[in-house]
Amino acid sequence: MTVYMRTESPVGDLLLVGEESKTAKGGVALTSVSMTGQKNAPTVQGDWVHAPEALAEVIRQIKAYFAGELTTFDLEHITTGTAFQEQVWQALDTIEYGTTTTYGKLADQIGVPRGHVQALGAAIGMNPLLVVRPCHRVIGADGTMKGYAGGVERKQQLLVHEGALQPMLC
Repeated sequence: MTVYMRTESPVGDLLLVGEESKTAKGGVALTSVSMTGQKNAPTVQGDWVHAPEALAEVIRQIKAYFAGELTTFDLEHITTGTAFQEQVWQALDTIEYGTTTTYGKLADQIGVPRGHVQALGAAIGMNPLLVVRPCHRVIGADGTMKGYAGGVERKQQLLVHEGALQPMLC
């Protein structure tokens, strides 16, 4: 059974989706965290069950993250991607809170040839667990903010929140 709920966050509304799991806290494994207006975001399906109580642990950890009390998520999740996507997504999980890395460094870390960095970027863009799996921590080699499925402004907000980027003053 697929469960979902929407919650507010400092980066806008989040849609949380999970699947029943006998091993997960609360009985649900997270399958998606998406933002309003995000590219490739899932949409609520007719057979999904609105179940905030089933996603209570996810909500607790997301709130703690945005309150500055949590730097690493500890949530069971289920993602389905290609072998390459899964490899890239696992590498994202190694990028520590408050830090960034570049697409090139991430490619080197997992053995992706420089000519395939675009494929790495595409895999990052398909990350189904925004915020929880820190794809926002990958930036351009020159320090610029490159694409983010939730929007570059939100990527900047997350990096400022984590202290990896200084707030821009007007």
